[in-house]
Amino acid sequence: MQQDASIQPLLVFDLDGTLADTACDLVATLNAILAGEGLSGLGFDEARAMVGAGARTLIQRGLAAHGVKVSDSRLDQLFEAFLAHYEQHIADATVLFPGVAEALDRFEAAGWAFAVCTNKIEYPSVLLLSALGVADRFRAICGKNTFAVSKPDGGALLKTIERAGGDRSRAVMVGDSKTDIDTARNANVPVVAVDFGYTDKPIGLFAPDRIISHYDELWEAVEALRVA
Repeated sequence: MQQDASIQPLLVFDLDGTLADTACDLVATLNAILAGEGLSGLGFDEARAMVGAGARTLIQRGLAAHGVKVSDSRLDQLFEAFLAHYEQHIADATVLFPGVAEALDRFEAAGWAFAVCTNKIEYPSVLLLSALGVADRFRAICGKNTFAVSKPDGGALLKTIERAGGDRSRAVMVGDSKTDIDTARNANVPVVAVDFGYTDKPIGLFAPDRIISHYDELWEAVEALRVA
């Protein structure tokens, strides 16, 4: 397929565990929810291993650590309480991963545009990136509830690319999990994985096109994919 050179190449990032290290604030919010249920908080290392599959799953995993299971309706209530608390503490300890800003600068100077495709709810995603001072760098910030489908459905990525004014043939996904890799594969988009994110298995097991250990490696990894 011939590429349309008039369309800017596009990097589409996952958020939690890819652009930003959100675990501290997510774990703190989980422990606040557990405390509200009369349960003790979890240690950071134990709880961090539960992060990465969305807030509902995080709550379920936190409860399961205490041998507790709740009804769907109660889970809905806890999820709403989680979001309310989290939005009030969205960036107490969250930071961009080292090298993110510099990588964005380099790609932007070379004519690239950026978007976010996450399974975090859209509003807190925008809120977080705004708090971190980078929201305006992304042409689209799309969350789990932005479209009728969400990751790993490839449609979520394709719709994000469309919203950002990009084209699948000139896009690269950057993520940290099997979900991100599956999403890219389902959309027929190449994918670069970071190995410092939130996954319970080594990211290499899921065969991304490239793996990086720091954002200063992203330029070479994307260049090797030859999509620009």
